[in-house]
Amino acid sequence: MTDDVWLPFRREEMEGLPDGPAYRFWDGGPEFPADPAHCAFYAVPYMKSSEIAVRPMAAMTSVRVVQTLTAGVDHVEPGLPLLPGGVRLCNARGVHDASTAELALTLILASLRGIPDFVRGQDREEWRAGFRPALADRSVLIVGYGAVGAAIEDRLMPFEVARVARVARRARESERGPVHPLSRLPDLLPDADVVVLATPLTEETKGLAGPAFLARMKDGALLVNVARGGVVDTSALLAELRAGRITAALDVTDPEPLPAGHPLWHVPGVLISPHVGGPSSAFWPRVKRLLSAQVNRFAKGEPLANVVLTT
Repeated sequence: MTDDVWLPFRREEMEGLPDGPAYRFWDGGPEFPADPAHCAFYAVPYMKSSEIAVRPMAAMTSVRVVQTLTAGVDHVEPGLPLLPGGVRLCNARGVHDASTAELALTLILASLRGIPDFVRGQDREEWRAGFRPALADRSVLIVGYGAVGAAIEDRLMPFEVARVARVARRARESERGPVHPLSRLPDLLPDADVVVLATPLTEETKGLAGPAFLARMKDGALLVNVARGGVVDTSALLAELRAGRITAALDVTDPEPLPAGHPLWHVPGVLISPHVGGPSSAFWPRVKRLLSAQVNRFAKGEPLANVVLTT
């Protein structure tokens, strides 16, 4: 294979890459490392805008694989019509499971136990003691039971939760129990003390947590979003937060980044982290292993992992 492989890491930073391809380092900078027309394998730069991710795709007339470093692929979807037919789009399923699940648990515990209030009290030298809810004996609903959703449940188990309900696009059985279809959400929401969103952003899930969804949540419930901002209707969430009926912990928002002056910054009962579910020390070794394995499969003509669609 003599076609170019574009990676967001330098060749010397990677282990196990096959000899043969010309490796080109591009992390989204203004200058391309080579003619995009010679690129056969495009690993999309991480944590860059959709505009940057898509920018070289129109000129990639020889590309055969587009590999994202995220589980979601919505940021490259605008570029898919620009590609030739037969291009395999692969995601990074499995790379972010540990890190995103860890953050989901962090947001749940921090919100329930009042950590943001304690930090504000520390800043003001105030001793803000009081009674706070625990995660133990709580009912948790995971909406989007894929690899990340399963990893979240794995980490919930030591906390003695009362039960976990699982929802995905289709009903199925998992190792831990039944996974319900999205159509069951109206029945499951009223029982959940904590609702965790871990679903991809699709036409089906856009605005999923809207007025009807939020209204079905029980009083005092916590909504945690580690999926995509667009899964939640921001206006509907603001209305519920202002009423003080539910609370929220959001790693993603709509719009994102959340602009200065947006009411979501200061509405009561919300904890916001700046889309940091994936970027942690756990990301680097996992994504490098994935890229090395995928490039090896590609070079040998073997089936690729994590193929989402073919153009």
